[in-house]
Amino acid sequence: MTKTENDPDRESFVRLSTSPAFTWWIKNVAARLDPILFKATNGRFTTFGPPAMPMVTITMLGRRSGRPRSVHLAALEHDGDHLVVASAMGQKRHPAWRYNLEANPEIRVQAAGETFTARAEVLSDDEKARVWQDVRAAIPQMSVYETRTDRNIRVFRLRRTDP
Repeated sequence: MTKTENDPDRESFVRLSTSPAFTWWIKNVAARLDPILFKATNGRFTTFGPPAMPMVTITMLGRRSGRPRSVHLAALEHDGDHLVVASAMGQKRHPAWRYNLEANPEIRVQAAGETFTARAEVLSDDEKARVWQDVRAAIPQMSVYETRTDRNIRVFRLRRTDP
């Protein structure tokens, strides 16, 4: 069953998943464990159980260290690619992974049931405007995150590079 934007269950889910306690859990626990658990289960599980929305774990090189860094993100399938959002849950500063991705756009992506190489491309403001409603529909927390910050939240297209 698809939930609409005015669905009370969806509104409760968004309220819970953007609460201070939930945000703390994601930043301090899930952010460390989910990339490992998601990869180990081939995309079947996160620290909260089966993913409630499409998710990916992307692995890129750190811009300073040159070491692999993984981050687990909600994703939106769009025109054969995946879109991920550098929302940082609405924090005032961009997430660190955004800078790593811009410096080293050749990445490894773990999606549900598959792993592939991809190239990350930041969407222009015009491209972002065209997909933003789809992003908000797929990731309902985004409507809260965008009210928490005045920065330009970046959207990245993950374009598959392997056959």
